[in-house]
Amino acid sequence: MGYTTPQQFDVPAIREIVPCRLKPWVLLAMVIVYQFSGGIYLAAVNEMVGSTALLQEDIMMAGYASFIGMALVFAIIFRLKSRFSTRATFIICSTILLLCNLVAMSTRSVPLLIVACFVAGFFRMWATFECNSLLHPWISPQHNFHIFFCYIFLLVQGCISLSGMAHAYIAYIMDWQYIHLFVVGLMLVVMIAVALLFNGRRIYPFMPLYGVDWLGMALVGVMSMAFVFVCVYGDHYDWFQSEYICVGAIIAIVAALFNIWRASFIRHPFICNQTLRYPIVKFVVTLYFIYFFLISPAHLLEHIYMEGILGYDLIHSASLNWAVLAGTIAGAWFTWRIFCIHHWHFLTMMTIAFVATAAYLIIFYLTIDYRLPKTFLILPLFLRGFGYVIVAIVLLAAMQKRVPFPHFFQAVTVQNIVCASLAGAFGTAVLNELLKFVCNCNAMHLSSALDSVNTAAAQFSKLELYAMVQQQALIISVKELFGVLTMVGIVCTILLMLRKS
Repeated sequence: MGYTTPQQFDVPAIREIVPCRLKPWVLLAMVIVYQFSGGIYLAAVNEMVGSTALLQEDIMMAGYASFIGMALVFAIIFRLKSRFSTRATFIICSTILLLCNLVAMSTRSVPLLIVACFVAGFFRMWATFECNSLLHPWISPQHNFHIFFCYIFLLVQGCISLSGMAHAYIAYIMDWQYIHLFVVGLMLVVMIAVALLFNGRRIYPFMPLYGVDWLGMALVGVMSMAFVFVCVYGDHYDWFQSEYICVGAIIAIVAALFNIWRASFIRHPFICNQTLRYPIVKFVVTLYFIYFFLISPAHLLEHIYMEGILGYDLIHSASLNWAVLAGTIAGAWFTWRIFCIHHWHFLTMMTIAFVATAAYLIIFYLTIDYRLPKTFLILPLFLRGFGYVIVAIVLLAAMQKRVPFPHFFQAVTVQNIVCASLAGAFGTAVLNELLKFVCNCNAMHLSSALDSVNTAAAQFSKLELYAMVQQQALIISVKELFGVLTMVGIVCTILLMLRKS
């Protein structure tokens, strides 16, 4: 990706006993370890639900809390870099991640689990950013942020796929708690390496954390958590028939309005109102909600189809992450060559990404069957990974170009809150409600002719007929929803082409 030679690159925060050509690889190994860490590992969600008294919604809520914690750190990241040295940052983050994994492994309290995951997400992203900021001159000595963004999303999405497979194998072979013990061991190794290899030298002048809008950060976090709570627990509590969902919606609205009102008169708000007024920020937020609705089958329909219809176990489902990883690598390389080197317009790149996503939906719609070979799933998952990484890189690059630097990291915070939690939770909740409605309609239609007069149905018991009707209704409903999403994806692709023209 156009990086310097090892002799030209140096990290002053690493001791001189480490050769210069090894320093970037030390940082790269550390950032991969931090990406593998977290409070909850969603690859083993079924095993956690089966061995604890927690609901699947509790585990998903904790996972989203980790994503929200990761997103909030960007708005204050340079203040943290000015307050703490690199060595202190790594020691603090590794220690807290170690403790959060021990808490997540042992607790059965849902509030404590959510808090631990939120904290783990915050410090995970802080440590990741510290590593990547030191690697930036090595990745792109010309400080080309577009090239750097390709590396960032290749790293993040690649580690998500690899960590999902690693955690699935550990949970399948041993127990899901060994995932946390594995991460605790990695954190101990990182802490020892930091103590031995890093010095206390500062990169930025010391600046205390006075003047940070902690209340604004708390309000943004509360608003995001309340929104996600409504989306995750809505179906469990029967939506607005429950007082819990009503209270959650009220908290989200009040926190958002109060935060916007505070930002209109305080000197240094956590997120300025001006940041929300930039057209590119509005465009990115809108596009992410649409795009995550299009790829919401990744969180719902794919799992239902693979596990409930095809009968795949944890290992077979996790092994398909190799296809997603290959798509991520291809998408990052394609964006680097076409967008960064040849400077194609960002709307053209977005159109290509939406074409890939629409193709992913079309292939699933056309190939869904009870006896579909596993190899037929490789291409659509490859296209999903290919399209998503292009969208993520190009939208961040577009914001970097059109949002002034004083507001850029606030815009990145908004983008990450939307793409990491709000849009995904909203899209999955909407798709789940559509699936329930369509599945009930199909079940009623299929069972209308199954009575005592029907000789074909008389040879089965009522329980067997019910199971057959439900399974058939499920596969028809999954196919219909893929068809609806395909039409939405095609319309969005046409609209992007028209806007580009």
